[in-house]
Amino acid sequence: QLHLVESGGSLVQPGGSLRLSCVLSGFTADGYTIGWFRQAPGKEREGVSCISSSTGITDYKDSVKGRFTIYRDNAKNTVYLQMNSLKPEDTAVYYCAAVPRRLLVRLCVAERYEHWGQGTQVTVSS
Repeated sequence: QLHLVESGGSLVQPGGSLRLSCVLSGFTADGYTIGWFRQAPGKEREGVSCISSSTGITDYKDSVKGRFTIYRDNAKNTVYLQMNSLKPEDTAVYYCAAVPRRLLVRLCVAERYEHWGQGTQVTVSS
């Protein structure tokens, strides 16, 4: 059974940092593309950052480039999202998702993903 479990969400002040973790179980990341998505109240789900585990190709939403970094730890079967210089507009539920393909372009399109975690809340507020 394939599972993705997110953790690391919290309340943080503007300018602060958080690291989200996505632990994969029932499969290894090799051959998969893993993505981080978010959904704020009243808004559609959007892709934040995605990584093709086999090729290392990454993709980022424009508004998080230079602030967020996605990376993987194969030994721990975990994908991380390091978020720095957080802004109030980053507030959302963050989801981890996986698709069993090595996507090469348009990595962060939610409709391409087949397996989803339950999400972790990130709130950026003073």
